[in-house]
Amino acid sequence: MEKTYLLALANITNRCNLKCKHCFVFREGTPNTPTKINEMPAEVMVKILKNYKRKHSIFRMLWMGGEPLLRKDVLKLGVKLFQENVIATNGTLPLFNLGSNIKWTISLDGPEEINDMIRGYGSFNKVLSNLNNLTEDFQGDLQCNCTVTNINKDFMEELINILSEETPIRGITFTFYVPKKKDTSEFKWENLKERDSAVKKIITLKKKYPKFILNNNMVLRLLLSQNAMQITNNCPLKKYALPLYLGKKGFEVPFCCYGNDVNCDMCGSWGVFHLAAILKLNPGFPDKLSGPFRKVLPSDIL
Repeated sequence: MEKTYLLALANITNRCNLKCKHCFVFREGTPNTPTKINEMPAEVMVKILKNYKRKHSIFRMLWMGGEPLLRKDVLKLGVKLFQENVIATNGTLPLFNLGSNIKWTISLDGPEEINDMIRGYGSFNKVLSNLNNLTEDFQGDLQCNCTVTNINKDFMEELINILSEETPIRGITFTFYVPKKKDTSEFKWENLKERDSAVKKIITLKKKYPKFILNNNMVLRLLLSQNAMQITNNCPLKKYALPLYLGKKGFEVPFCCYGNDVNCDMCGSWGVFHLAAILKLNPGFPDKLSGPFRKVLPSDIL
């Protein structure tokens, strides 16, 4: 009997129009090179994903890349397969209407100067321009996803104010930088205790912007050093999520959603800790589906 997964994450292209300095997809040792075979026709890719859906009873798909908007042909067909769809995009290409039940997560990592230092010059203004020039028929839930690192942790409130006042974004989720093993980058924290100060800043901002910050208080508390490794030592996302990266010949399953070179002890993934909170609130989930279900509001699993 095939294993059941709650959700899958599919990198539908290894091409991207940005070179973000902290991107986990393009780390060495992770499948990430575009080839003629893995950049397959949309109909072929969707057929393969349909087989994964059938084998593993997947109901939610997170569409990623590279930049997934470089494969609009895949998205147009693929979102019809799954009950729930999330599209994770850098937002520098125009969004297009795929229906009201699509959740769009737009990646920004701070106000203009900070974001562009990480994601590339001009990227911040491209995102804001696209958000403020959506087509009249556009539908869907617009959220921002921000990766908190050791270099942007002091600029989150400024980003919140820009997004809430100047764009149609409904809210923001904060995820914390997931380092590779032996990470020497400027983004990392030396240990979980050092990261605590950044987590506590988001907890404080959550009190000030309770509706706009979509992270749940329980999830944020689980990220603190006294709790974090209880979660990462038994990672719920590895259990219940199927990551699909594009290898040279097609889809491959890497070590985890963050690729093959990951320091799990320092993981700060919102998906990991949000799913952990759902499991804490619902003993027996997902095997026990009857009876009342307590959601970790105001957001879903991803």
